[in-house]
Amino acid sequence: MTSAALRSRAWKLLEMVTTPLLPSDYLDLVSPLRAGADLRGRIMAVHPETGDAATIVIRPGRGWRGHTAGQYVRIGVDVDGRRLWRAYSITSPTDREDGHITITVKAIPDGQVSNHLVRRATPGTLIQLDQPTGDFVLPQAEPAKVLYLTAGSGITPVMGMLRDTDLDDVVMVHCAPQPQDVIFRNELHDLVAEEKLRLTEVHTGTDGRLDIARLGELVPDWAERETWACGPAGLLDAAEEHWTEHGVRERLHTERFRPRIVVAGGDGGGGGEVTFSATGRTVDADGATPLLAIGEEAGVLMPSGCRMGICFGCVTPLKAGAVRDLRTGEITEAEPGVLIQTCVSAAAGPCDIER
Repeated sequence: MTSAALRSRAWKLLEMVTTPLLPSDYLDLVSPLRAGADLRGRIMAVHPETGDAATIVIRPGRGWRGHTAGQYVRIGVDVDGRRLWRAYSITSPTDREDGHITITVKAIPDGQVSNHLVRRATPGTLIQLDQPTGDFVLPQAEPAKVLYLTAGSGITPVMGMLRDTDLDDVVMVHCAPQPQDVIFRNELHDLVAEEKLRLTEVHTGTDGRLDIARLGELVPDWAERETWACGPAGLLDAAEEHWTEHGVRERLHTERFRPRIVVAGGDGGGGGEVTFSATGRTVDADGATPLLAIGEEAGVLMPSGCRMGICFGCVTPLKAGAVRDLRTGEITEAEPGVLIQTCVSAAAGPCDIER
């Protein structure tokens, strides 16, 4: 018998012994950031930036593929017993020596994840990670003249760009209520002192909102610059209209922090055909039965620690389709790296579970 066959038999024996968990679940307890594990990260430090914002330093697992400056990452955080996913721009340079990444989070009213990260997160905490994504990035051919137009936490993807590149002619117009609300203010002013950046701060608490029509006063050559804009919808709507009116819309690149609303399978409560791709089994499921029970009924080996009081032992990749959280009604749609709890998730239309 070949060594590969022996390893396969040994692994199957381990699966039988460790059911309902899998051998990989025990490996995850010992080495959660190992290669081959579901992608995770460990919080290494939390650095306050303003009264309501903080930078979170994360050591990603070995499966992390690296990012391009300006991209964002989805993270899964356990808050009061629930795993919640949010997307945050990566603010660290791509070549950080220690291999860590950073996200900078602004706590928003009633924001469960943002408030948890800013005020309660501690070093050593494990979080779930997706691979980075997003096209709000600089082109390979560096533009000669750049304008960054930002407001509030919209400065975060731009800060990743500023830290990662050394362009010759960079102007930034940034809006925040007061000087103390400007995230990264000290670092920005250091760049100004080094003549690497020309900065205009608009303090909306005293100056009012930025009137895009005034942009020509602040940046006379704005129409000649490749512009990256990120901030509230009102600012970006006005910018897109302004650039379009002046015939230079192609020079404006925008990033909107807007949650995506997913409607799947009608109201998401009708169920659908569930495929367990690892075993090749397909069954029909209603919209009220947990996928854990659906899989077990179909004879699929479904990891779970729920019955032993171990939460998140049933977490499984969602490869395709959508599921509904039976507690909240929230719809989760498949994206690369998305994980679901099968014990509290039901089919919301056809879906593919990696089991």
